[in-house]
Amino acid sequence: MTIAVQASGRAERARGRRRLTSRTLSGYMFLTPWLIGFIGLTAGPILVSLYLSFTDFDLLQDPRWIGAANYVRIATADPKFLSSMKVTFLFVLFAVPLKLAFALGVAMLLNKGIAGLPVYRALFYLPSLLGASVAIAVLWRQLFAGNGLINQALAIFGIQGPSWISNPSYALSTLVILSVWQFGSPMIIFLAGLRQIPRDLYEAASIDGAKRWHQFWRITLPLLTPVVFFNAVIQTIEAFKAFTPAFIISEGTGGPIDSTLFYTLYLYQEAFSNFRMGYASALAWVLVVIIALFTAFSFLSARYWVHYDE
Repeated sequence: MTIAVQASGRAERARGRRRLTSRTLSGYMFLTPWLIGFIGLTAGPILVSLYLSFTDFDLLQDPRWIGAANYVRIATADPKFLSSMKVTFLFVLFAVPLKLAFALGVAMLLNKGIAGLPVYRALFYLPSLLGASVAIAVLWRQLFAGNGLINQALAIFGIQGPSWISNPSYALSTLVILSVWQFGSPMIIFLAGLRQIPRDLYEAASIDGAKRWHQFWRITLPLLTPVVFFNAVIQTIEAFKAFTPAFIISEGTGGPIDSTLFYTLYLYQEAFSNFRMGYASALAWVLVVIIALFTAFSFLSARYWVHYDE
């Protein structure tokens, strides 16, 4: 009897293992299309670009292994690398805070419960959908040209505006303005965060005599810091990767005088204008490291200023 029970138990465990194996195989079968895409379109190209960053490759001949020479050149003998990094960091420094501040301001206005909120929300989000397109970049170039709409509007008041995109003192500013105009995405996230703040906190603060400005600094901003942190990280990464506006407005040159030479634009020039694919791959990995360092610093510093419910 005991032997029969043991045999039955072993048979049941074997059937359980077969069922588990069958379910596991079924799961991987359903994951196969994603795995093929991930390996073929994401992981594979990433590993290939890492290999190419240690080679001399011009698309016409086989890659030639040169070790860390590309990275040494980036660090010691490439003045355009420093110029493009300066332009990119200036863009990030001004575009991200201004965009977040503008998005938060609009979100606070919409949070007052105005009529037709879904319509306003959709209209304000629209620039985020269109802002990175080639058509909007072309339109922006026409707006800020020497005879563009901006200068025509200034002429009404007797002001002669410069050719904004042709003047190195103003060219980067036009791209910052375009980035700020795409405030819809962080605005939607800010609005969702504002809706989660209990109204009774504001009512209690009003009873205690706190003005709106004090309520913002003592209630709204501290409780909104997780959302601010999320938006800051996402928007900074997007700013580091900005390419299309600079490419279209400067016609691919990064001018005038490299004033709009974003890092991604310089990477594009090295890859597809100079056909230095190995060097461009090294530039891409430097950008990956920079973004990773920024993200790591953001998460390390978040413990000092991001306040969660607990």
